Amino acid sequence: MITLRLISAALLFNARGELLMMKRSMKRTLSPGMWAAVGGHLESFEMARPRAACLREIEEETGIREDEIPGLRLQYILIRLKDQDIRQQFIYVGHTDVSPRIRTSEGDLHWIPRTEILNRELPFIFRYALEHYLSNGDTTHTWIGTAVPGSSGIPEVSWTALQDPEKT
Repeated sequence: MITLRLISAALLFNARGELLMMKRSMKRTLSPGMWAAVGGHLESFEMARPRAACLREIEEETGIREDEIPGLRLQYILIRLKDQDIRQQFIYVGHTDVSPRIRTSEGDLHWIPRTEILNRELPFIFRYALEHYLSNGDTTHTWIGTAVPGSSGIPEVSWTALQDPEKT
């Protein structure tokens, strides 16, 4: 039976260009011990509102409020099949100079310098999103990334700009 997991996360950068990342607890179900963005699953009342879910997760995991993240915007939608799970992840990008105010049992939060971000153990689809963002930066459109089998047996992500075909 196919199930759907909807996840919303944020790439939060500070003025020094550091990314707020979480070293996930070993007790986490998805990607234990790996490095990830702040975020989590959408609750049933958030199914049509991934930005609201992202803001809720940011506040729950860091104590940082919406008004402290100017310009938070959707940059990526990632889709992958993992066993019988279709995982759809909404990744927002924003900037804040507010440091986390709370501790969470979900993992430890760290500001990671831009040059060290990709030196962490990352879930593969998140690594591809980070590599893409660090190469392309902010764009005026959202990117769709679909996980596909690579030619060498290593998974890859195929990127497409999300556009309204009736307005191009």
